[in-house]
Amino acid sequence: MDIKRSGSAPSAKGPADWFSGQVRIDPLFAASAPARAAGNTVTFEPGARTAWHTHPLGQVLIVTAGRGRAQRWGGPIEEIHPGDVVTFAPGEKHWHGAASTTAMSHIAIQEALDGTSVDWLEHVTDDQYGAPLRE
Repeated sequence: MDIKRSGSAPSAKGPADWFSGQVRIDPLFAASAPARAAGNTVTFEPGARTAWHTHPLGQVLIVTAGRGRAQRWGGPIEEIHPGDVVTFAPGEKHWHGAASTTAMSHIAIQEALDGTSVDWLEHVTDDQYGAPLRE
């Protein structure tokens, strides 16, 4: 058994190449071979979001606080809330982040394939982010 104490790993600012707005990443656990899964708590300030990206083995988000948005390529923007579990299929192009006026935190879990857990793409434009939510 291994217990990693809360706060034992330093927080990091979300890199501007991968995020728009103010984002904080708090590591939860790293993959330890032969396991491939890693997890982080990610907190987005209002309006902050990821760039478009994919995961070779998919991704699971567990929303823990606030109100957010998530969208897969070609689909509508979905509002997400605490307790929601969002699953993206392997290779599914998507983004996620906070609502325009409310911060959002989620736990992000993804697996690595051949050492790669995410492929970052272009930034989500303000027009894409501001599109109407799914009714």
